[in-house]
Parts: sequence; structure tokens; C-alpha cells
Amino acid sequence: MVDKKKLLNMIGLATRARKVVSGEFSTEKSVKSGRSHLVIVSEEASDNTKKMFTNMCAYYKVPIYLFGTKDELGHAMGKEFRASVSVEDAGFAKSMAGLMNVNGGSVNESK
Repeated sequence: MVDKKKLLNMIGLATRARKVVSGEFSTEKSVKSGRSHLVIVSEEASDNTKKMFTNMCAYYKVPIYLFGTKDELGHAMGKEFRASVSVEDAGFAKSMAGLMNVNGGSVNESK
């Protein structure tokens, strides 16, 4: 079991480096424009949201993970709660994916 704190800290770090966008609209835009290297959707997100991002990420071949609560994701970024996050840096994305693979939180491994 991976240290949840470690992953949330990494999201915070990537946010401060301006390599993360959040919120449904920005995440969608990031994936469709090809800037996204990794998408994280909250486990609390609606089934509709999970399905939309799962399908979109499969189509655009972006790895997607279900992780954490909306509150945890938002807090890690220093914002209000967030249901979806897109990582726009290959290095951060690789590190986060590594942490989540240890955790077995993978939904779609297409990259």
C-alpha cells in the first residue's frame, strides 16, 4: 500500500510548478489538446464523470487513475474540492503513476 500522503504531496508540488490543471472543463481541454500525461479522477466523482474521463482517456491514450476523495485532491492543490486533475508534465506523471501502480489503483494503462 502506497503512502497516500506522498502522492498528495506530489500533486501539490506539481501544482506549484504549474504542471497541473483541475476541474472537469480544464482537465477535458488538457486531454483533448494532447498536453495531459496523466488524469486522476476522485473516487467520489459521479459515475457519469468517471465514465466520461475513462472513455476520453482511452480514446486519447492517456493513463487514468481513480484516487482519493474530492477533498483530498483539492486540498493537495490548495484549492476547494476537485473531482478531476490532469498532470501536464511527463516526469510528474511517471512518478505519480509509479506510486499508484504500487497501490494497484490503475483503471486504464494505455501509454
